[in-house]
Amino acid sequence: MRRLILLILLVAALAVPICAAEYTAPTVPPDARPLMPAQTESFGQGLWTVIKSAVALLRPDLTAAARTCLSVVAVVLLTSILNSFSGNMKTVTDFVCPLAISAVLLGQTSSLVELGVETVQQLSEYAKLLLPVMTGALATQGGTTGAAALYGGTMLFNTVLVTLIGNLLVPMIYIFLALSIGNCALGEQLLKKLRDFSKWLMTWTLKIILYVFTGYMSITGVISGAADAAAVKALKLSISGMVPVVGGILSDAAESVVLGAGVMKSAAGVYGLTAIIAIFISPFLQISVHYLILKVTAAVCGAFDVKAASELIEDFSGAMGLLLGMTGTVCIMLMISMICFLKGMG
Repeated sequence: MRRLILLILLVAALAVPICAAEYTAPTVPPDARPLMPAQTESFGQGLWTVIKSAVALLRPDLTAAARTCLSVVAVVLLTSILNSFSGNMKTVTDFVCPLAISAVLLGQTSSLVELGVETVQQLSEYAKLLLPVMTGALATQGGTTGAAALYGGTMLFNTVLVTLIGNLLVPMIYIFLALSIGNCALGEQLLKKLRDFSKWLMTWTLKIILYVFTGYMSITGVISGAADAAAVKALKLSISGMVPVVGGILSDAAESVVLGAGVMKSAAGVYGLTAIIAIFISPFLQISVHYLILKVTAAVCGAFDVKAASELIEDFSGAMGLLLGMTGTVCIMLMISMICFLKGMG
């Protein structure tokens, strides 16, 4: 059985595209090229350049998010005033207010969901070009078995996750929002329970995939010698913190990247890791801005004694949080895989 497994891994390694022999990282996609530093010899300097460039592009998103925030606050304030003047209108305003808020937020939310899906697809497509290069580079240093295991595992989990995001999780975001709007307008407990279940299902789908992936990478590192404590540490990552759904993972993954940067001797690896971040960082920040401003908007609207409206705005913010979790999970998977390859070559 052991010989059969080794044979399969060897065949997988030999099946790596011939371009892997060049060991040159593929060029970053056009949308991310403006963020790439002029030189990628130093990962730390390159990362700082990418972040500064992405932050500098956020002004239009801040303006659009602030405009949306003011529009929603105006709707809720008007609802509160109407309710205070005439208690008989409360039934009507409780129904109309959620529809008005949804009309303001749905267009922007749809655009951000499309941005998130596009980012996930770009990361996946870039991984299909980058990982064979890293596999070939590691295989030439004697890590054929480890390289094949890392490549096969990463591509398998990446394919599964991207398929789930496109065919299940993104449609469920819209289902979640539809249930939230219905619950706010009608006050049906069944809709509320279905809304909560849909959010729970999306959250735990992402968590389970990431737990299984980090566990696989840890075991692969132990067996093949292709990764060290950075991969083992990935198994202990927590799912909480600043970023929704997979927030703690982002902070720990960033720490792992910093730890791995000291042993990066592969130019292709440094460029590839920088490119992954360049593809990911700008859409991530755009979605984060709208997520945070919706949080602030929900808090402000909570002061107007229109509880259902505030809860609906919080649900829209939650949808952005789930989108952040999806894009973050794909990025983290690729970062952890790259760290394993770089450690193996270190």
